[in-house]
Amino acid sequence: MNIIISLIVYLVVFGLIWWLVSMLPLPAPVAQIVRVLFIILLILIVLSVFGIIPGNYLPRLNF
Repeated sequence: MNIIISLIVYLVVFGLIWWLVSMLPLPAPVAQIVRVLFIILLILIVLSVFGIIPGNYLPRLNF
């Protein structure tokens, strides 16, 4: 249950950051690079929450 709550919290924070960055007036090539980096970060968050890769860079959430 803690894994699901951690994943939800991380995805909400990730979504807010994605929304804020998408509001920036970036040129098209830069925006595409940022979008690819966000997708890679999203995959890393999901894999580290489920323990597939070590997630030392993510803070531990204690509920």
